Amino acid sequence: MLKPVEYAEAFAARRVLRGKRFALHYRANGRTEPRLGLVIPKKQARRAVLRNAIKRQAREVFRKQKAALPALDLVLRLAQPAGAIDKPAWRAEIAALFEQLPRT
Repeated sequence: MLKPVEYAEAFAARRVLRGKRFALHYRANGRTEPRLGLVIPKKQARRAVLRNAIKRQAREVFRKQKAALPALDLVLRLAQPAGAIDKPAWRAEIAALFEQLPRT
């Protein structure tokens, strides 16, 4: 997802799955494959290194699970502060959120 309007539509759909650190907003996109958008605010992850590490992990989990995901627009948002780099925990939580998506 690239355009702010696409993110706004995903947030406006008001369908969200929540984990310990992340919230996964989703909506049907009318396409044949899922799309991913990331919202990692400075308020929740102060250092750029931390924000970029989270984004890399999210993209990797999405890439591996993309074939099994339904055709949805997904916006992964960091909802709780991320203090230190904990890649295995991030991957596990993001993967669990993707698995909870409705299979339509």
